[in-house]
Amino acid sequence: METLFFEGFLLQASLIFALGAQNLFVIESGLKKQNPVLISLVCFFCDLTLIMIGVSSAGYLVSTFLELKIIIGLLSSLFLLYYGLKKIFGPMSESPMTNVDEMKKSLWQSLVLAITFSWLNPHAYLDAFILIGGYASKYHQLSDRLTLGWGAACFSLVWFLTLISASHFFRPLLSRSKSMKMISVLSGSLLVFLSLRMGQDLYAWMQASPYPKMYAELLKTI
Repeated sequence: METLFFEGFLLQASLIFALGAQNLFVIESGLKKQNPVLISLVCFFCDLTLIMIGVSSAGYLVSTFLELKIIIGLLSSLFLLYYGLKKIFGPMSESPMTNVDEMKKSLWQSLVLAITFSWLNPHAYLDAFILIGGYASKYHQLSDRLTLGWGAACFSLVWFLTLISASHFFRPLLSRSKSMKMISVLSGSLLVFLSLRMGQDLYAWMQASPYPKMYAELLKTI
């Protein structure tokens, strides 16, 4: 069991290091002290859910239903584009919280955004369902696959906590409003870039679909 756990742990380590939208969101929450521990835990539970579904079903859903991947990809691309442009051109709101209602609002916003960045991400489904789930399919016992999945999910938790710890360490160097605006513009630009990359993947998935003409007409209407 320990071997399977660390096998999953290392497998997730090989997949999560890329600077994706979810990692950017966790880093920025740490820099801005916007509920970073909560965001890390929510991202962990989201990853845990996807990974456990992936290892239990061995990637059946995404590999069988291409349309599901296309729908998630379209929503993800639009969300990343909207949120990235908002961060680039939106006003800075670095004033401290002054009442309980504002703190509750920020808490719920952090919760919703953490779930959105975690679950509205086709690459998370590809990693959890296809790569981790597909890798786990070589083990016939469900308990073995779940142990491997638990190891993979635990690395996500370690990784997210490491990101917020590192961002907390560098925060004093970036505490001025100009620096925070620069971080906002940089992260927004990266999100827009990821949106465009997602759009390329989405186009390739549409071409591979049995209904490329239908999607072509749909894109013309957007």
